[in-house]
Amino acid sequence: MRILVADDEPNIRELVRLYLSKEGYDLEFASNGPEALEKALQTQPDLVLLDLMMPKLDGFEVTKGIRERSDVPILMLTVRKEDTVKVAGLELGADDYLTKPFNPKELVARVKAILRRSDGIQRSGTTVQVGTLQLDRQRREASLEGRPLTLRTKEFDLLFALAQNEGIAMSREQLLSLVWGYTFSGETRTVDVHVNHLRQHLAGSAVKIETLRGVGYKLVAGPRDAPGA
Repeated sequence: MRILVADDEPNIRELVRLYLSKEGYDLEFASNGPEALEKALQTQPDLVLLDLMMPKLDGFEVTKGIRERSDVPILMLTVRKEDTVKVAGLELGADDYLTKPFNPKELVARVKAILRRSDGIQRSGTTVQVGTLQLDRQRREASLEGRPLTLRTKEFDLLFALAQNEGIAMSREQLLSLVWGYTFSGETRTVDVHVNHLRQHLAGSAVKIETLRGVGYKLVAGPRDAPGA
């Protein structure tokens, strides 16, 4: 599998090269934003490791540019620990983030999990229906009340996981494991951001994601919202 590593720090690129090349991944590198965007769109990698603070074009802009044309998984690397920064990356379409300095072994574990999850989804032909919501995981198609839904990769995966467990309370940690392929303490905000996105897609319909305080979320199909509700 091919991974694009976009980071302006030579020592980070070398560290990533050292650990990921041992795992047999085909690596390509970019040292600035425009180069990262160009290679992401032209070479069609299986995963993009994207530094947030890059010259000429930052990681936010690169993510936005990639998402206009591709659903390739994006793991954002950032030295900034503020929730607002992490959420901003997720809002633009990044699938996950890893804060610098990071443990190289954790990076390898996350990369494997993302690629394993992506490959498993592509090979699965499972479909599921909850009320007027229909999901086809093989075709990567979703519809609600007969109209198609345009979902990002992780939005689709999260909705599918919830739909497979209709009416069942799912913890944030469970959803992280099912959708992202791993759990990591204290970083469940990733799930919350994607749930908020899904609620916007489901707004006005009979299908809802309920919040269970202290537990997590569950997907239910009930009465349709009244107009203007």
